[in-house]
Amino acid sequence: MGIIAWAVFGLVAGALAKRIMPGKDPGGLLITMFIGIAGAVAGGFLASLVGMGGVTGFNLGSMATAVVGALVLLWAYRKMKS
Repeated sequence: MGIIAWAVFGLVAGALAKRIMPGKDPGGLLITMFIGIAGAVAGGFLASLVGMGGVTGFNLGSMATAVVGALVLLWAYRKMKS
């Protein structure tokens, strides 16, 4: 996927992660969006390492992988900042 597609995919994953795990985020919406992009990349990379396929395009499996990555990063970010 191209960089623009990764960014859009990550923004959607970040928004979904925020809906799944509501709460006050240090840094606000902009930081949450960047965490979503990083989560999509990290989730896709880790999933491909363990043989789950990773983020390969705009499909349900890729979205789930990206959202899980964003959730993990959002949780870690909240723990670091609180």
